[in-house]
Formats: sequence, structure tokens, C-alpha cells
Amino acid sequence: MGLVFSSLWNRLFSKAEVKIIIVGLDNAGKTTILYKLLMNQVVTTTPTIGSNVEEVEYKNIKFMMWDIGGQESLRASWKTYYVDTKAVILVIDSTDANRLHIAKQELHAMMENEQLREASLLVFANKQDVKGALTAAQVSDALALTSLKDRQWHIQACSALSGDGLFQGLDWVVLQISGS
Repeated sequence: MGLVFSSLWNRLFSKAEVKIIIVGLDNAGKTTILYKLLMNQVVTTTPTIGSNVEEVEYKNIKFMMWDIGGQESLRASWKTYYVDTKAVILVIDSTDANRLHIAKQELHAMMENEQLREASLLVFANKQDVKGALTAAQVSDALALTSLKDRQWHIQACSALSGDGLFQGLDWVVLQISGS
């Protein structure tokens, strides 16, 4: 009887732990988003060399969020983080139209990896607070998101600085995880 109660207690009150990787080109706002979600404040950041990992608790889920450096020399190492990843957050600098084709190539190569076959994809179209930023629909078209078949994906307009859109995106991730 104690085992049954213990199992029920754990299901009702323990927090599930979910691995998420946050990727994107350098200067997209990945680290700023991570710390806005973690501490609800903007922190001064420097380019990430390697990765940062933080535990973000949201809606009774412990997200282990891996913020991975986006410089060209580091992108080949992204695949070392794919094991057990439940969701990928791709952060796009919506003001950097000139490099969207690079982000598209990286995204599609990543989504073809067998280790990410079951992972959901959240795209944050960041920097919406900057004049001239592309809309989420324009970013979606540039990334050819509709060509990603057999994959749950969502694009969310956001601003890492103000926090606008960040929790709406995380809500979508929670729904995907709850449904799997």
C-alpha cells in the first residue's frame, strides 16, 4: 500500500525534468532569453563559448535548459547536446535578415538528426521590439517551417528584453510535453 501511495504522490507532486536545448546564430538573444526566463531580468551577457545550463521551473516542470553557443565554429558541436532532448528552442534575430538563410540551413540539418526525431521545435522570433524587425510570419517563411513534416513546431514573436512572448512560447512547449 505504501508503494502505491508513494507512486501516486510522486506523480501528483513531483516535478518532471525535461531537457531543452536553446540554439541559434550568435547574437540572436539565446542567453538573454534563458536568464529572462530564469530570473525575470535582463543580465549583461557575453558571447557563449560552449554552453550554459540552468534549471527553470515552470508549471510544475523542471526544464534543464542548455544554452549553446551560436558562433560558426561552435555549431558543429550542437549535435553533442541532442541526446534526450524533448524540445529545441531556436532563437532568431528578427532584425538580421541577411543571415536567415544560414539559420535555415542549420535548422534543417539539425531537424534531420535521428536523436531529435521526437523533439518539438519552438522558434522564438526575437527582437520584435526593434524597429524594422521581420514579423514571425516572415521569419517562418524564410526558415521554410511548413516544410518540416512529421514535426510539432511553433513560432512565437518575442522580445528577450521585455519578456513579451517568452512564456507564451514556453506554454506551447508544456502542452507538447504533456501530450507526449
